[in-house]
Amino acid sequence: MRYMGGGHKQMYRIIDFKRDKEGIPAQVKTIEYDPNRTARIALLNYADGEKRYIIAPHGLKVGQEIVSGKGVAPEIGNSLYMSEIPFGTVIHNIELQPGQGAKMARSAGSYAQLMSRDGKFAIIKLPSGETRMILQTCKATVGMVSNPDHSLESSGKAGRSRWLGRRPRTRGVAMNPVDHPMGGGEGRASGGHPRTRKGIPAKGYKTRSRTKQSDNYIIERRKK
Repeated sequence: MRYMGGGHKQMYRIIDFKRDKEGIPAQVKTIEYDPNRTARIALLNYADGEKRYIIAPHGLKVGQEIVSGKGVAPEIGNSLYMSEIPFGTVIHNIELQPGQGAKMARSAGSYAQLMSRDGKFAIIKLPSGETRMILQTCKATVGMVSNPDHSLESSGKAGRSRWLGRRPRTRGVAMNPVDHPMGGGEGRASGGHPRTRKGIPAKGYKTRSRTKQSDNYIIERRKK
Protein backbone atom coordinates (compact mmCIF):
# COMPACT_ATOMS: atom_id res chain seq x y z
CA MET A 1 0.00 0.00 0.00
CA ARG A 2 1.34 3.43 -0.92
CA TYR A 3 2.37 5.85 1.87
CA MET A 4 2.09 3.18 4.57
CA GLY A 5 4.98 1.53 6.37
CA GLY A 6 7.21 1.60 9.42
CA GLY A 7 5.39 2.64 12.55
CA HIS A 8 5.43 1.28 16.07
CA LYS A 9 4.86 -2.41 16.63
CA GLN A 10 1.21 -3.19 17.45
CA MET A 11 -0.52 -6.15 19.05
CA TYR A 12 -4.08 -6.84 17.90
CA ARG A 13 -6.69 -6.90 20.67
CA ILE A 14 -9.62 -9.21 19.89
CA ILE A 15 -12.80 -7.19 20.47
CA ASP A 16 -16.16 -8.76 21.32
CA PHE A 17 -18.53 -7.14 18.81
CA LYS A 18 -21.23 -9.80 19.28
CA ARG A 19 -21.83 -9.39 23.04
CA ASP A 20 -23.32 -12.89 23.06
CA LYS A 21 -22.75 -13.70 26.76
CA GLU A 22 -26.35 -12.93 27.62
CA GLY A 23 -27.54 -12.52 31.19
CA ILE A 24 -24.02 -12.84 32.66
CA PRO A 25 -22.96 -9.60 34.41
CA ALA A 26 -19.46 -8.26 33.78
CA GLN A 27 -17.36 -5.77 35.72
CA VAL A 28 -15.23 -3.18 33.92
CA LYS A 29 -11.65 -3.94 34.97
CA THR A 30 -9.71 -1.37 32.91
CA ILE A 31 -10.17 1.19 30.13
CA GLU A 32 -7.22 1.06 27.72
CA TYR A 33 -5.72 2.59 24.58
CA ASP A 34 -5.97 0.43 21.45
CA PRO A 35 -3.52 1.15 18.58
CA ASN A 36 -5.86 -0.50 16.07
CA ARG A 37 -8.81 1.90 16.46
CA THR A 38 -9.70 5.49 17.37
CA ALA A 39 -11.89 4.57 20.36
CA ARG A 40 -10.79 3.35 23.78
CA ILE A 41 -11.43 -0.27 24.77
CA ALA A 42 -12.63 -1.73 28.07
CA LEU A 43 -11.61 -5.05 29.61
CA LEU A 44 -14.58 -6.92 31.09
CA ASN A 45 -14.39 -9.53 33.84
CA TYR A 46 -17.46 -11.77 33.52
CA ALA A 47 -19.01 -13.43 36.58
CA ASP A 48 -18.08 -16.87 35.16
CA GLY A 49 -14.39 -15.89 35.03
CA GLU A 50 -14.06 -15.11 31.29
CA LYS A 51 -12.39 -11.86 30.17
CA ARG A 52 -13.25 -9.95 27.00
CA TYR A 53 -12.52 -6.58 25.41
CA ILE A 54 -15.32 -4.33 24.17
CA ILE A 55 -15.31 -0.85 22.64
CA ALA A 56 -15.66 1.48 25.63
CA PRO A 57 -18.71 3.77 25.58
CA HIS A 58 -18.25 7.42 26.61
CA GLY A 59 -18.78 7.76 30.37
CA LEU A 60 -18.05 4.11 31.24
CA LYS A 61 -16.22 3.86 34.59
CA VAL A 62 -13.84 1.25 36.01
CA GLY A 63 -15.73 -0.97 38.47
CA GLN A 64 -19.06 -0.45 36.72
CA GLU A 65 -21.22 -3.52 36.02
CA ILE A 66 -22.69 -4.09 32.57
CA VAL A 67 -24.71 -6.88 30.98
CA SER A 68 -26.23 -7.85 27.63
CA GLY A 69 -29.35 -9.73 26.52
CA LYS A 70 -33.14 -9.63 26.86
CA GLY A 71 -34.85 -7.62 29.60
CA VAL A 72 -31.72 -5.56 30.36
CA ALA A 73 -31.95 -1.94 31.57
CA PRO A 74 -31.06 0.60 28.83
CA GLU A 75 -27.97 1.93 30.65
CA ILE A 76 -24.55 2.93 29.27
CA GLY A 77 -22.54 -0.10 28.15
CA ASN A 78 -25.47 -2.55 28.18
CA SER A 79 -26.21 -4.39 24.93
CA LEU A 80 -29.90 -4.79 24.04
CA TYR A 81 -32.09 -5.91 21.17
CA MET A 82 -33.53 -3.12 19.03
CA SER A 83 -37.04 -4.17 20.07
CA GLU A 84 -36.30 -3.26 23.73
CA ILE A 85 -34.44 0.04 23.36
CA PRO A 86 -36.53 3.16 24.23
CA PHE A 87 -37.12 5.76 21.48
CA GLY A 88 -34.58 8.60 21.35
CA THR A 89 -31.83 6.51 22.96
CA VAL A 90 -28.27 7.17 21.77
CA ILE A 91 -26.72 3.86 20.60
CA HIS A 92 -23.55 2.51 18.98
CA ASN A 93 -22.08 -0.87 17.88
CA ILE A 94 -25.13 -1.62 15.75
CA GLU A 95 -25.62 -4.97 14.00
CA LEU A 96 -26.88 -5.13 10.40
CA GLN A 97 -27.91 -8.78 10.64
CA PRO A 98 -28.90 -10.65 13.82
CA GLY A 99 -25.91 -12.36 15.45
CA GLN A 100 -23.47 -10.94 12.91
CA GLY A 101 -21.69 -8.59 15.33
CA ALA A 102 -21.57 -4.79 15.36
CA LYS A 103 -20.89 -3.09 12.03
CA MET A 104 -22.02 0.54 12.43
CA ALA A 105 -21.11 3.46 14.74
CA ARG A 106 -17.85 1.96 16.05
CA SER A 107 -15.31 4.77 15.71
CA ALA A 108 -14.43 7.43 18.30
CA GLY A 109 -17.32 9.73 19.26
CA SER A 110 -19.80 8.19 16.83
CA TYR A 111 -23.38 7.26 17.69
CA ALA A 112 -26.81 6.75 16.19
CA GLN A 113 -30.30 7.41 17.54
CA LEU A 114 -33.31 5.13 17.62
CA MET A 115 -36.19 7.12 16.12
CA SER A 116 -39.14 4.70 15.88
CA ARG A 117 -40.27 1.17 15.05
CA ASP A 118 -42.28 -0.07 12.08
CA GLY A 119 -43.33 -3.72 11.77
CA LYS A 120 -40.28 -5.92 12.21
CA PHE A 121 -37.89 -2.98 11.67
CA ALA A 122 -36.44 -0.29 13.93
CA ILE A 123 -35.69 3.09 12.30
CA ILE A 124 -32.41 4.71 13.28
CA LYS A 125 -30.67 7.97 12.38
CA LEU A 126 -26.96 7.45 11.66
CA PRO A 127 -24.00 9.79 12.29
CA SER A 128 -23.96 10.73 8.57
CA GLY A 129 -27.58 11.95 8.73
CA GLU A 130 -28.85 8.86 6.96
CA THR A 131 -32.10 7.32 8.23
CA ARG A 132 -32.42 3.57 7.73
CA MET A 133 -34.26 0.44 8.87
CA ILE A 134 -32.64 -2.28 10.97
CA LEU A 135 -34.27 -5.56 12.02
CA GLN A 136 -35.56 -5.41 15.61
CA THR A 137 -33.77 -8.70 16.34
CA CYS A 138 -30.40 -6.96 15.88
CA LYS A 139 -28.41 -5.76 18.89
CA ALA A 140 -26.96 -2.36 19.76
CA THR A 141 -25.09 -0.96 22.75
CA VAL A 142 -26.44 2.00 24.71
CA GLY A 143 -24.34 5.19 24.73
CA MET A 144 -21.84 6.98 22.50
CA VAL A 145 -18.39 5.63 21.59
CA SER A 146 -15.56 6.89 23.81
CA ASN A 147 -12.82 9.41 22.90
CA PRO A 148 -15.10 12.04 21.24
CA ASP A 149 -12.19 14.52 21.12
CA HIS A 150 -10.29 12.34 18.65
CA SER A 151 -11.18 14.64 15.73
CA LEU A 152 -9.60 17.60 17.55
CA GLU A 153 -6.20 15.92 17.96
CA SER A 154 -3.18 17.53 16.31
CA SER A 155 -0.17 15.30 15.72
CA GLY A 156 2.24 18.14 16.57
CA LYS A 157 5.08 16.81 14.44
CA ALA A 158 5.76 14.64 11.41
CA GLY A 159 7.31 11.91 13.54
CA ARG A 160 4.02 11.16 15.29
CA SER A 161 2.44 10.32 11.93
CA ARG A 162 5.39 7.99 11.28
CA TRP A 163 4.79 6.19 14.60
CA LEU A 164 1.26 5.47 13.34
CA GLY A 165 2.67 3.98 10.14
CA ARG A 166 1.86 6.92 7.84
CA ARG A 167 4.57 7.90 5.35
CA PRO A 168 4.78 11.27 3.53
CA ARG A 169 2.16 11.58 0.80
CA THR A 170 3.26 13.02 -2.52
CA ARG A 171 0.75 15.33 -4.26
CA GLY A 172 -0.36 14.19 -7.72
CA VAL A 173 0.35 17.70 -9.12
CA ALA A 174 4.01 17.33 -8.15
CA MET A 175 4.44 14.11 -10.19
CA ASN A 176 5.24 13.52 -13.86
CA PRO A 177 2.47 12.69 -16.39
CA VAL A 178 3.59 9.03 -16.42
CA ASP A 179 2.90 8.77 -12.67
CA HIS A 180 -0.42 10.58 -12.23
CA PRO A 181 -3.26 12.06 -14.36
CA MET A 182 -2.66 15.46 -12.67
CA GLY A 183 1.11 15.38 -13.17
CA GLY A 184 3.32 17.34 -15.60
CA GLY A 185 2.88 20.79 -17.09
CA GLU A 186 5.21 23.80 -17.23
CA GLY A 187 5.99 25.40 -13.89
CA ARG A 188 3.43 25.07 -11.12
CA ALA A 189 0.49 23.92 -13.25
CA SER A 190 -2.62 23.01 -11.29
CA GLY A 191 -3.04 19.68 -13.04
CA GLY A 192 -6.59 19.87 -14.42
CA HIS A 193 -9.56 18.11 -12.83
CA PRO A 194 -8.91 16.48 -9.45
CA ARG A 195 -8.52 12.74 -9.99
CA THR A 196 -7.15 9.69 -8.26
CA ARG A 197 -4.01 7.98 -9.51
CA LYS A 198 -6.25 5.59 -11.48
CA GLY A 199 -8.12 8.42 -13.20
CA ILE A 200 -11.35 8.33 -11.18
CA PRO A 201 -12.70 11.88 -10.48
CA ALA A 202 -12.03 12.77 -6.84
CA LYS A 203 -14.87 15.24 -6.23
CA GLY A 204 -18.60 14.68 -6.69
CA TYR A 205 -18.29 11.45 -8.67
CA LYS A 206 -20.65 8.75 -7.35
CA THR A 207 -19.01 5.35 -6.90
CA ARG A 208 -21.83 3.58 -4.98
CA SER A 209 -23.47 0.71 -6.85
CA ARG A 210 -26.99 1.49 -8.07
CA THR A 211 -28.10 -2.06 -7.34
CA LYS A 212 -26.69 -2.21 -3.81
CA GLN A 213 -28.86 -4.57 -1.74
CA SER A 214 -28.95 -2.37 1.38
CA ASP A 215 -30.52 0.52 -0.59
CA ASN A 216 -33.91 -1.05 0.16
CA TYR A 217 -33.50 -0.27 3.86
CA ILE A 218 -32.43 3.36 3.48
CA ILE A 219 -35.29 5.79 4.08
CA GLU A 220 -33.37 9.07 3.78
CA ARG A 221 -29.93 9.51 2.23
CA ARG A 222 -26.99 10.97 4.11
CA LYS A 223 -26.50 14.73 3.99
CA LYS A 224 -24.44 15.83 1.01
